Amino acid sequence: MALTWPAEIELLKALVATPSISGSEEAAGRLAEETARGWGLDVVRDDAGVRVEVRGRAPGPTLALVSHLDVVPPGEGWVRDPFVPSIEEGRLYGRGSGDAKGPVAAMLTAAADLAEKGGPAAGRLVVILGYGEETRHTTMPDAVERTGAIDAAIVGEPTNLDFAVAQRGLMMVDLVARGDQRHAGYAADDGTFTNAAVSLAADLLLLGTLFPDRPHPILGAPTVTPTMLEGGVSRNVTPPHARAVLDVRSTPAWPHAEIAARLRDELESDVIVTSDRLVPCETPAASRLLAVASRVRPQATRFGSPTCSDWVFLRHVDAIKCGPGTSRRSHTPDEYVDLHEVTAARRFYARVAEEYLR
Repeated sequence: MALTWPAEIELLKALVATPSISGSEEAAGRLAEETARGWGLDVVRDDAGVRVEVRGRAPGPTLALVSHLDVVPPGEGWVRDPFVPSIEEGRLYGRGSGDAKGPVAAMLTAAADLAEKGGPAAGRLVVILGYGEETRHTTMPDAVERTGAIDAAIVGEPTNLDFAVAQRGLMMVDLVARGDQRHAGYAADDGTFTNAAVSLAADLLLLGTLFPDRPHPILGAPTVTPTMLEGGVSRNVTPPHARAVLDVRSTPAWPHAEIAARLRDELESDVIVTSDRLVPCETPAASRLLAVASRVRPQATRFGSPTCSDWVFLRHVDAIKCGPGTSRRSHTPDEYVDLHEVTAARRFYARVAEEYLR
């Protein structure tokens, strides 16, 4: 006899078996829509994603459960088919199982559970599933706008069901050093000149010393990490310019404009900000949502997340990030999620919705 899995696991299996690499999410969106509609839920699917709504019996606040349907490409190193869900020893393997189809499956089934009870006492629960989160082309800003006013949100990303109460932002910066092009054989006696590679190297050595002040109580100091280097004309020519790409992970204590100013003040190279839209986020100090979530799941710990998510587009509302799965397994070969966490997430999302929407 074939083993019958709970609804959240069956849905997760179907989602993993539906490839949805960023930019090709239509089939996964259609699956989410048809599943929710089959459960009798109100659902809209459009170019911004899938939105499911469960209305309460009286007016009240709106709680959003937010995640994404797209996944990164499989890459190399898999010993399993990335799009054939494989259950082994309590884990489901497959691309997107944790990031973020585990949260998606738990959120949709939680909405169905709440609807089966007649909906929340007041307000409404909405599930927002966006496209393109793994790229710069996320549809979440449009999805959030089309949802209407939102009072609180749980962002579904893999956190092992602990609560991320702060999230680093992301700036991308080009650091460009300029110098003089010379024959390398005459570099020692060709007069005063600047080697762009040497100038860039000197600046790179300073990066770890630039933000000692204003540490965030949860996230600490901003981090500045060189991730790409380029420069040079030929092996026997001093470079006229050299460039490093910097990955800057910011905190609420350091606005992006102030980080850019500090870089320009302390470094000799040109500082060119290429992206600064992913600002840091933080749960409000008097968060009602966090209080409810903590009552529902008292064993959860609170932490600061180093990774970005669609939280950035909900940063003005009361929000936390919480979902099944392990963040360090995201984007890796043989990505997996523990099945018991997906089931626990289904119960958690449903109970928080019941408690918050009163």
